[in-house]
Amino acid sequence: MRPVTIAILILASCLGAPAGLASNVEISEWEVPYQQSRPRDPAVDSLGRVWFCGQAGAYLAYFDLESGDFKRYQLADGAGPHNLVIDEHDQIWFAANTLPYIGRLDPKSGVVTKYPMPDATARDPHTLVFDRKGNIWFTAQWSNLIGRLNTDTGEVDLIALPGSGTRPYGIKVDANGQPWAVLFGTNKLARVDTETLAVELVELPNRQSRPRRLEISGDGVIWYGDYRRGMLGRYDPGSRTFQEWQLPGGSGSRPYGMAMDHRQHIWLAEGGSPNRLVEFDIAKQMFDTVIEVPHAGGSIRHMYFDGDRQSIWFGEDTNYIGRLRIP
Repeated sequence: MRPVTIAILILASCLGAPAGLASNVEISEWEVPYQQSRPRDPAVDSLGRVWFCGQAGAYLAYFDLESGDFKRYQLADGAGPHNLVIDEHDQIWFAANTLPYIGRLDPKSGVVTKYPMPDATARDPHTLVFDRKGNIWFTAQWSNLIGRLNTDTGEVDLIALPGSGTRPYGIKVDANGQPWAVLFGTNKLARVDTETLAVELVELPNRQSRPRRLEISGDGVIWYGDYRRGMLGRYDPGSRTFQEWQLPGGSGSRPYGMAMDHRQHIWLAEGGSPNRLVEFDIAKQMFDTVIEVPHAGGSIRHMYFDGDRQSIWFGEDTNYIGRLRIP
């Protein structure tokens, strides 16, 4: 099946900004030929191939931007691939969310190496991120754990979070190599000390907050989307201060996927049908751009910024892969 590509050049609307500050951006969408497979969490390898997980179809796949051709690597039934990251050798590391293990796919041979969880309580590796040493930090949402996989030895460390039902979700590593995670079941952030594996919890000001994804700006500030309240939040670890901004879609906007572009602008995905992408200018502290994604409905769950091509990639529950190109 050939992909359907829809490119739309949009003069995006600006909220709270003077007239004339709108941005020219381009949204493209490719229909995935594997039906109802929930393609998600795309990332781009060194050859420009766009890899993604088929969460409902138990596969990994890529498509070639030049030819539009897709290639699929089928995984064991029930693998539930949830998220992937790509190392410098173009090895594809993924979270097999429902089996559970972290896997590494060699695209040349098609061989999958599995790194199982060392404890039965770790039921669901969730979101993966590399640190500066090439090791992988991950969350296990329903297991109340943050983990670290040593990619050289295969050893997995599991770090239990205080309390229960914290639901660790999005995770990023700061410039000092320290991982930060949002705890979606609470109004808290968590930071892990990489030497001692001790966990520091940071409580958000509003008890109703439920952060789902996060980004870290170049100055070390933590930015998070508050899914329950429709807010963008800012936490400065240096001053231990917070700020919040209501998303353009209001309290019911359900911000989910997040990405930071080359200008240090934050993009968030609002829920609804169609989904909308909204842009926040950190320097101006205001929302600039609101864009409807034509075929997106349900959730845009994770977004990835490709700095080489100044593009943000995302999967759509409606069986599309999307790209936002930024001038």
